Amino acid sequence: MNDLLSDSTSEKLSLAEIRRLSPTALAYLGDAIYELHVRRQHLFPPERLERYHQQVVGRVRGSAQAKLLLALLPYLNPEEQEVVRWGRNGCGRPPRHLPLADYQNASGLETILGYLYLANLERLKQILALTDVLAKTVAEIEG
Repeated sequence: MNDLLSDSTSEKLSLAEIRRLSPTALAYLGDAIYELHVRRQHLFPPERLERYHQQVVGRVRGSAQAKLLLALLPYLNPEEQEVVRWGRNGCGRPPRHLPLADYQNASGLETILGYLYLANLERLKQILALTDVLAKTVAEIEG
């Protein structure tokens, strides 16, 4: 995972610079990071492309991200929880197929992932590892 998240060519952004970004910009980045992380998780064992797609979509769709955020919240520190709230509140209008609360929670998850990518890669790696465990737990509860 180190190679996936490392970007030695980009300059380090200050927290003040990161906070100048909109929550939707951070969510946009976080969405890409999370999808790439999940895609990488499902590469082994080798499967047909259709199976990869089904597995990935099962984890990255808005409703799944919303449930994952609710399971993740107790593990976030107060600063991270504030970023999540900021992302929830700044997410705009949901697509027709997704309830507003799910869209807000999914946006909150994506925002914290984008924020941590820019602010604290080590913490991002911890959170992504935790999402893997929590996603399995959520899936088991749902049956």
